[in-house]
Amino acid sequence: MTDAGGQWPNRRSPAIDWLVHETRTQPFFDNLFGELCERLVADGLPVDRAAVHIRTLHPQFAAGTIRWEPGMATAELTTHGHEALSSDTFLNSPIRPIFRGEVGGIRQRLDIPLPEGAARYEIYEELRASGHVDYVVMPMTFVSGTTHAVSWATRQEGGFTTAELRAINDLMPLLALALELRLNRQIARNLLRTYVGTRAGERILAGNIMRGSGETIRAAIWYCDLRGFTAMSEVLPRDALIAGLNAYFDAMAEPVLHHGGEILKFIGDAMLAIFPLEEERACARALAAALDAVAGMRELNEHRREAGGEDFHFGLVLHVGDLMYGNIGARNRLDFTVIGPAVNVASRLDGLARELGREVLLSAEFAGMCERLPLRLRAIGSYHLRGIDRQVEVFGLPEGETVLPWVEEEESLS
Repeated sequence: MTDAGGQWPNRRSPAIDWLVHETRTQPFFDNLFGELCERLVADGLPVDRAAVHIRTLHPQFAAGTIRWEPGMATAELTTHGHEALSSDTFLNSPIRPIFRGEVGGIRQRLDIPLPEGAARYEIYEELRASGHVDYVVMPMTFVSGTTHAVSWATRQEGGFTTAELRAINDLMPLLALALELRLNRQIARNLLRTYVGTRAGERILAGNIMRGSGETIRAAIWYCDLRGFTAMSEVLPRDALIAGLNAYFDAMAEPVLHHGGEILKFIGDAMLAIFPLEEERACARALAAALDAVAGMRELNEHRREAGGEDFHFGLVLHVGDLMYGNIGARNRLDFTVIGPAVNVASRLDGLARELGREVLLSAEFAGMCERLPLRLRAIGSYHLRGIDRQVEVFGLPEGETVLPWVEEEESLS
């Protein structure tokens, strides 16, 4: 499908000029591809359907498809989970041999009978039923060495002409570069969000990477861990232990993220998160997340009992204080995290919660930030914490409270 005489820049086109000169400020590859298709049609190319099929690095998704058809307001981006690459849909698709490098391209006329022995992909029937008469899939190789695919279909009588295919093929190297730049940026953002959190990830991408750089913030601090995890790890099989730990972290992490918190790190069976007070109603959201986490753990333990397993016991503490938030570590191995006396207090509170046999413990500082909320926290008492030169008053959740009815009513939180 390549033609030496047709390689760019031997033939210029408005679409090529646009890709080179006018796309630098467009950060989203789905928007870029959609506008490119519109420009190709405006230039006279009979494209009636086009799609980019991209492999990616993401904990939940293995690939994505950007589909465009005339009349769409924007190109449609669909993500595919890791299981998709072993599904019948993918295995019976012309994208599979392209991804695997088995062919250098595919063209199938849909207005004539398929040749004997030709692959009969499901997409052929779908396109034929919608009036398309020609279908082309071209490989798109990135600098990283990964191969992706772009498919083009037309309803034009007789299909694509040789000149039209050359014009599309001339675009492919530039399209690959344009998409790779944007995809790599998105992959970096996704992986940083996954491994260091959204707030920290954005700061790292923005260039806040020097050791010692950071800022002082005031935040609600969330610290939770599993009780008896060491003993559990000695008796449970590896896979069961990891599955259980992941289920526990789901029960804790999803409420934090849902209510606007930032998970900083997982430390063994513990999780550290913050709700910066610069965010509206941070302590109210942290408290709502705690109640959701308690409910989630009850549900998780019900499932564990039904499966013949034992309950997970946990501790969760909430505190408020000033934190140093930034880059800390060795010269060649940094962590974007928080440090400060408030973090130490949260850790000591977790130990106190363990001693008192309580699942959830709130510091007086945190409880004071919740005074205007329509619920009454329970005073537990005042205690000495190791390394703290004063007694610390602590509180518990309202008896029997599982959800906060005001969480969805934004005005009642003000």
